[in-house]
Amino acid sequence: MFILRDLVTPLQQEFSSTKQGQKRKIWFAYTLLAVVVPFTSSITSNLLRALQTLFGLDIQSQRFYTFMGSATLPWKGLWQTMWGMIQFPATEERVLLVLDDSINPKSGKNIFACGHFHDHAGKGNQSSYPWSQCILAIGLLKKVQSRWACLPLDFRFYMMKKDIEAKSATATRKGKILPFESKMQQAATMIKEVQNYFQQSVLIVTDSWFGNDGLWSRLDRGNGGLFHMLSRMRTNITLYDFAPTSTGKRKAGRPRKYGNRLGSVDDCATKYKEKAQTYTVFLYGKKREVQAYSQTVMLQTMRCPVRVVWCYRKTRYVALMTTDLTLSVEQIIEYYGARWKIDIFQPYCLHKFQAFFFNLLFSPGNDKSTALAVPYIQAIA
Repeated sequence: MFILRDLVTPLQQEFSSTKQGQKRKIWFAYTLLAVVVPFTSSITSNLLRALQTLFGLDIQSQRFYTFMGSATLPWKGLWQTMWGMIQFPATEERVLLVLDDSINPKSGKNIFACGHFHDHAGKGNQSSYPWSQCILAIGLLKKVQSRWACLPLDFRFYMMKKDIEAKSATATRKGKILPFESKMQQAATMIKEVQNYFQQSVLIVTDSWFGNDGLWSRLDRGNGGLFHMLSRMRTNITLYDFAPTSTGKRKAGRPRKYGNRLGSVDDCATKYKEKAQTYTVFLYGKKREVQAYSQTVMLQTMRCPVRVVWCYRKTRYVALMTTDLTLSVEQIIEYYGARWKIDIFQPYCLHKFQAFFFNLLFSPGNDKSTALAVPYIQAIA
């Protein structure tokens, strides 16, 4: 508990000096401690029960629910204070960020940011459009105790444009309708804030839904090397060779940007399978041998050169691409394999309080928090 006290104290300084701010400061600290209790799940009612039973706090349920969903908590300052506790955020001289979205099913009808979002991972006996919150999250990929971990860094609630235009009660805050922001805009805002804070180049590891020009253009197409992307590729994307270098007299018109058409990702996967080599990669907790082939090509969708890596396994393959041409094949495969760590934390971090707790435990460079985190790594990794 002394370790958590030392970690929580800087966060409490972000609250105002008013009577209400001082009260929320105490509730915030005790809520984090309630998360530590083994039987406490992500359900708000269980957190309230822990506060009342274990810590003896006299809190009315309605006031506590209002506190948990409050829009006036200093989240921006709290997140940046948390970022400052990470002493060594970089990996190989770059900050590795993982980006993903998930849905959090709800039962209440007037819960903020709720809507009928499509569940692409839903089972056959489940609703394809459950009543839920859509949460866009970014996390820091970092090795802790020689294994990859994901530290939540920020969240955004995504709300559909039709709900905002309809002035739905779930799209209002303090009686005002919030402006619409696409997922790409929200993701770019969070990534730029992290890069501006750490002042280091950022590599965003994501899936094929975000790995396109929608996010790349909002990151200023790399902004001179400050931002890079690593993602899975869709099989129908067309690849092009580099434009040939002109040695003779220049022809009239604009010079070519792209060379010959190489075919789709799927076509190239079949063509290059015989050229695949064996690489030893640290993947999913241990060293594994992976059959892969790499080639640098041009993408019309992103209007820039990318390095594509085809990873083969029996009759299947996975195509990965990155705008960082300095990455090796082993790094590309390892970083993308570590991306799945964000799926481990999403069920445990349905509240921002849970995200703060895991970030406190897994902060790299903090010997105390790392030692405290070991049992949790073994339990959920």
